[in-house]
Amino acid sequence: MHSRFHLARGLIAAIGLGILASCSPAEAQDYDLVILNGRVIDPESGLDAVRNVGIDGGTIAIVTADAIAGGDTIDATGHVVAPGFIDMHNHNTAAPFGQRLALRDGVTTPMELEAGVYPVDQWYAALEGKSRSNYGASVGIVPIREHLFNEGYVSKFAGDFLFDMQTPDDTHTSMKWSTQIATDDQIETIRQRLEEGLGQGAVGIGHLPGYAEFGLTQRESNLVQQLAGEHGTFVAVHGRYSSQQPPASGLLGISEMMAPQAVYGGGLVVQHMTAQTLAVTPAALKMIDDARDKGTQVLAEIYPYNYGSTIVGADYLHPDNYQKAMGRDYKDIIEVSNMTPLTKDRYDELIKTAPGTSVLFYNATDSTVNAALAHSTTVLGSDSYPYTLREGGGPAIAWDTPYDGVNGHPRGAGSHARLLRLVREKKVDIPLDLAISKMSYMIARFLQDNGVEQMAKKGRVQVGADADLTVFDPETVVDNSTQKDGGLPSTGIPYVVVNGTIVVADSKVVDDVFPGQAVRNPVKSGN
Repeated sequence: MHSRFHLARGLIAAIGLGILASCSPAEAQDYDLVILNGRVIDPESGLDAVRNVGIDGGTIAIVTADAIAGGDTIDATGHVVAPGFIDMHNHNTAAPFGQRLALRDGVTTPMELEAGVYPVDQWYAALEGKSRSNYGASVGIVPIREHLFNEGYVSKFAGDFLFDMQTPDDTHTSMKWSTQIATDDQIETIRQRLEEGLGQGAVGIGHLPGYAEFGLTQRESNLVQQLAGEHGTFVAVHGRYSSQQPPASGLLGISEMMAPQAVYGGGLVVQHMTAQTLAVTPAALKMIDDARDKGTQVLAEIYPYNYGSTIVGADYLHPDNYQKAMGRDYKDIIEVSNMTPLTKDRYDELIKTAPGTSVLFYNATDSTVNAALAHSTTVLGSDSYPYTLREGGGPAIAWDTPYDGVNGHPRGAGSHARLLRLVREKKVDIPLDLAISKMSYMIARFLQDNGVEQMAKKGRVQVGADADLTVFDPETVVDNSTQKDGGLPSTGIPYVVVNGTIVVADSKVVDDVFPGQAVRNPVKSGN
């Protein structure tokens, strides 16, 4: 698809903030799109200066202090021009409403890596030519397990298991994936299906022992890391334990993966680490940094909130763990459909009748989260979870879903703007360029170094890089989403460009362009 933003749309978008202007036909049009007078921050090269950026055919053609002109123009005076943000941990990647929120938060490449999908080819096929943002996925061990242990399971959402769990009457999902221990033959089947998914272009392996503490075995943890080493890819893991107490702390959950990594190689992303490691986060970061110093490809990801979002049936919310090992209580779990804290009776009822119910839950403290965000080697991930429609229930999918018509965790709408605000307020005391790197280049580089070759052209503002760009005002960017209104979009990010096409113009998301491209490893013959 041609990346140029049409002139008529450019004129319409100029109303309001007034950053976007379109050149007259008489003017020279050297580039499809130019972004002028912005503070360009490129984390890889260290560039931090006022520059003009010219884009042709979806690629950055020039970054210069010289005057340039184009078919369409964004005047970015007083704004930062950053690489488009990359979110490795976005369970709304395939939902148009989720993409809409992510774009307003500056995210050009959301990816479903933690839970993963299966079958992989169906998921990618469903998005081809229909996505406003770039998209990518891992192959997930949990959807493979559900297919294996639940013969009645039928995916309604092209292999996107977390959305399937929101509609159990249609998809017949169960919790068997979380409780059943695989036999030797079944582990071999899991291996074959993981290899199948990698052969279909999955960018990694999603692994969720934290949701199947008593069903998914350490043998499977060894298996996924072994496959990562063999295929030159990585595992994205939700650690087995969410705990700050012995005998099974979040630190032990990380060790479960780093041990086979030391044997077999491959990369490892420890996703939303503070939610698992809580008060032992400093010790976990020290272990990860020591491993990185020895050349191990391991990355800790943090979301900028002291509470998370999950299903009420998650193992780590069982009172034996949540109240003892995490130091919380029933009232610290909130039912998303009505935003009401749970009681013991309501928790017990949901576990028996609707274990897939969406909930929010408090985990780490603000001080732990902010210190982890400031740590030099961590990156940001949103863990954007499917939103629930306030009227009628069910997952929020449609593009035109009202922002105020959903309940859900605010991180799906505001994580990236939130970090920028916390940096401005010095609650996370790091330079702006490092914050941008945590949301773009550091993620792109990890993925590039672990087999995702396309990422060599993302996370950068350089000649030859993909024209995925986020334009924001460092003085006003803010996350507006809250627990009460989890779908309110971020502001202060007036322009977002995906593969050279403007998808957010004057803080309005363009609804009829689909420039998103698949982030996908090569598909092997026979898959």
